[in-house]
Amino acid sequence: MDVRTMSTLFALLTVIADVSVLAIAVIGTGARWPGGLRRARDGMCDLLSETGLWLAWLVALTATLGSLYYSEVAHFLPCKLCWFQRIGIYPLAVVLLIAALRRDRAIRFYAIPVAAISAAISTYHYQLERFPNQASPSCSVEAPCTVVWVWRFHYISIPMMALSAALLVIALLWATGRGDPARWKLEDPILPDPGWGLAHRGDEPYTRSTRRDRRALRPMKEG
Repeated sequence: MDVRTMSTLFALLTVIADVSVLAIAVIGTGARWPGGLRRARDGMCDLLSETGLWLAWLVALTATLGSLYYSEVAHFLPCKLCWFQRIGIYPLAVVLLIAALRRDRAIRFYAIPVAAISAAISTYHYQLERFPNQASPSCSVEAPCTVVWVWRFHYISIPMMALSAALLVIALLWATGRGDPARWKLEDPILPDPGWGLAHRGDEPYTRSTRRDRRALRPMKEG
């Protein structure tokens, strides 16, 4: 497919991301009011507690591959702000995959700030495109930040694509953290707790249930 077709495809994905962020925001904030959307929020968060990490990783991966397509295939020259946004998104494509494999919902405490920084830079870059007469220390003659390489649906440019991806990652991780932990499988093998100082013995798999049972059997310290 040519660049125009790929840009339209990325723009459609951006629209889907924007609608998803808006839906999560409306359901999440509406549940705070009496007679609000509390049941819908709980159902959404419970569902995303099992799939949210994978979806967030897929969003980060798509954003990473999309940016590489524009620079390496379409030969769009990235500016400094583009690189700063990439710094915030590229690591998430790796970190969120590891978190999804380990079902580590605590990753949100580390990934959300990184995605938020990327979103802030994307916002600044987008408004710089809209108002190019500003003086910006990030711009250069070789790769100006005000060049609009893509413009779709009267509002989507490359910085908007990056902003939508970062916001969707934040929304998915937030909803994942709000889910009911009881829905997660507790019998999946995990790594031993290094603080025990004792290796697990026996042929049975080392699971969270095993950890709980071992803690219950651990003798109390005397004195």
